[in-house]
Formats: sequence, C-alpha cells, structure tokens
Amino acid sequence: MHTAADGPHLVVDPARRTGRTLLAGGVAQSYVDVADPRHLHFEYVRRMAAVVDLAAPPGAPVDALHLGGGALTLPRYVGVTRPGSAQLVVERDPAVVELVRRELPAPPAGVRVAVADAREAVTTAPPGGYDLVLADVYRAARMPGHVASVEFAAEVARVLRPDGIMLVNVTDLPPLVFTRSRVATLRAVYADVCLVADRRMLRGRRYGNVVLAAAGRAGRLPTGRLAARAARDPVPGQVLHGPTLDEFVGGAHPGTDESLAVT
Repeated sequence: MHTAADGPHLVVDPARRTGRTLLAGGVAQSYVDVADPRHLHFEYVRRMAAVVDLAAPPGAPVDALHLGGGALTLPRYVGVTRPGSAQLVVERDPAVVELVRRELPAPPAGVRVAVADAREAVTTAPPGGYDLVLADVYRAARMPGHVASVEFAAEVARVLRPDGIMLVNVTDLPPLVFTRSRVATLRAVYADVCLVADRRMLRGRRYGNVVLAAAGRAGRLPTGRLAARAARDPVPGQVLHGPTLDEFVGGAHPGTDESLAVT
C-alpha cells in the first residue's frame, strides 16, 4: 500500500481500467487514459484543452511550453489532436519524470521533457518561440510565488508569439482571494484575459480549480466559443471576461516578486 511518503505513484482507476491517476505528495496531480489520450478526466484539464482547441485552426500544429509536467496529460492530448506540434514539458520533480517514463506509454512525437524549475526555464528561453504556454505549477497543493508574479507573467509574455496565449491552472477556495489577485496580475501584463470555472466555485460554494487565459492582443481570446464549450461540459462552466471579470476582480492587487517574497 502506498503512502504520501512513498513519493509519486500511479493508481488504476477502478471505474475505468485504462485510467491512471498520478499521486504526488498525497495529491491527485494528473490523470491519463493509457488507451485514449483524448479522454480528459479532470474538469480543469478539459477547460484548458478547450482553449487549446480554439487557439488555432483544428489540427494545425502548435509550439507549446508546458510548465508542470505530471503524467503529460495535455502534451499527449495536443500530440494527438494537433499532430506535428513541438512541445517542451518542464517538470521540477525528477521522480515524477522517471515514473511516467517507466510506467506510462511514451508521449507522442515532438514532446520533449526537461527537469528544471519553471521560472528558470522561461527566463532562459528565447523570445517569441511559443504559441501556447500552459502553467500548472504546484508544490504541496500551493502555487509557488515565483510563478505567480507580474514579473513571471511578463517573462511568459516575452516567450510567446504576438498571437500567443498563456493558460494558468489556479487551485483556490472561497472567497477566491488568490484567484482575484492572479487575474489582476495577468491583467497588468496582457491586453486580453478571461476566466473559466465551475459556476459553483464562482458563487463561493466549493473548493476547486479555475482556468485563466491571457493574450497580448486585445480580442485574441475566443471567449464566445469558449463559453459555449464550457456550458456543454459535464461540469458546466462559466466564462468571465470584460465587465464581468472587472466585477470579479474588484479591488484585488497584482502580485509582484516583492509582495510574494520571491527570492
């Protein structure tokens, strides 16, 4: 029997025998269907995938940087839905990388995995190299401050192409104070920002995940189509953008390296 002290490990989904859940530090970090990379178990992953689907014409390859690798759920999804994509996955924990390499199917062609810190990887990346940057960086269920600041968001903007999109998974609990600050942080850098989440979360009724999308060009985010897609999800979601996002953020302030005590 595994315990949190055993380190990262995979558990078979009793309801779906081809499903595997990656547990790290006792927290469910990723889910992969070894027979069908298009099957996305977690609602926030489906919301991130919806943005990926709408970011470029169907099937067109993209250059993507994934910060936080886990079991490579989204890299696998992008690889099968957008063949020919070039993807770099940055995962801080070498034990996770080794487990996934040993126990799960190899990712699609074009996926490279590097063991590194997310911010260092972004800071050292050349400018304008990516269509998508997907950030899902957590330590013990907390987002580290050095990937939650205005300075980090600006570094991501530097490595994105003019029409590029940044995606962020935020884990939060009512009254979503951290999420509001993260939205304010992205708005300090990007011209177009939206939020996608379960309506119950936005009403302060549950703990869970919020997906944020940001682009440097105003009007770049496909918010109308994204809202329609979110509404059809098995866990119906809502998109906040423009005035509704203004109201949500309220007086929240952006996080900076200084305020988040990043060293």
